[in-house]
Amino acid sequence: MLSDLIQAPKPVRPATTITSLCEIVRAASRSALLVLIRLWPAVRRRNTMTGGHRRILVVEDDPETAGQVVESLTTGGYQVDLATSGNEALSRGIATDYAVITIDRMLPDIDGIAVMRQLRDDGIAAPVLIISALGEVDDRVRGLRAGGDDYLVKPFSFVELLARVEALGRRSDTVVKETILRVGDLAIDLVSRTASRRGKDISLLPREFQLLEYLVRNEGRIVSRAMLLQHVWDLHFDPSTNIIDVYVGRVRRKVDGQQAYPLIHTVRGVGYSLRAPG
Repeated sequence: MLSDLIQAPKPVRPATTITSLCEIVRAASRSALLVLIRLWPAVRRRNTMTGGHRRILVVEDDPETAGQVVESLTTGGYQVDLATSGNEALSRGIATDYAVITIDRMLPDIDGIAVMRQLRDDGIAAPVLIISALGEVDDRVRGLRAGGDDYLVKPFSFVELLARVEALGRRSDTVVKETILRVGDLAIDLVSRTASRRGKDISLLPREFQLLEYLVRNEGRIVSRAMLLQHVWDLHFDPSTNIIDVYVGRVRRKVDGQQAYPLIHTVRGVGYSLRAPG
């Protein structure tokens, strides 16, 4: 009876079996390591294109300032390209996808604001930090209204420069920008700078597109002639000019001509409003 209750001992696993198991684990580890090594370049490229999107274009003609800015940003972990003129900035800005662009206002060939506007017209949406010795309120407001995302006055702290660039870089990485605006059957593409109604392309000159974009962004609101002159032409109101009426007439003919309903409406004595019926 006692012998019946005592179970036979389990066979001991041979040492060779344990050794084989260890070899399998080591082989699997080596295989996983090899796979990781093979995949690492792709992982690294993916990180560089997302959170690692850290390529900066610095537009600065003063050699001393340019050297200090480039050194500061490089030390901060950025890849930096330098353009010393407005024309060089335009060619580089169009050719490369930058996380942030810093632009000096006073360049030898083209004004920095004009460079920024041209980049915007070409569909470049990278955040722009304007750097200038022109620090009056009117100067800063003009730069920001022209399409700048931030404004830094010379002389400045390089710690502050780096902080502002980091903030703009986060914005370009994390904020999903709406690139197509729609009102009724009208669609405007902010990247390609094109417009269409019911899928049919509308041929617009750059200034006409800027005018239409401003009206679309203010859908349903009354926009005065003074507001259009200031925000689209960056000029103070001149009661003697009829440039607004001329351009609105052109855009209206292109946008509303031969359409089921008009989008651009005149508010007598005040200005204009863009809205869809209903």
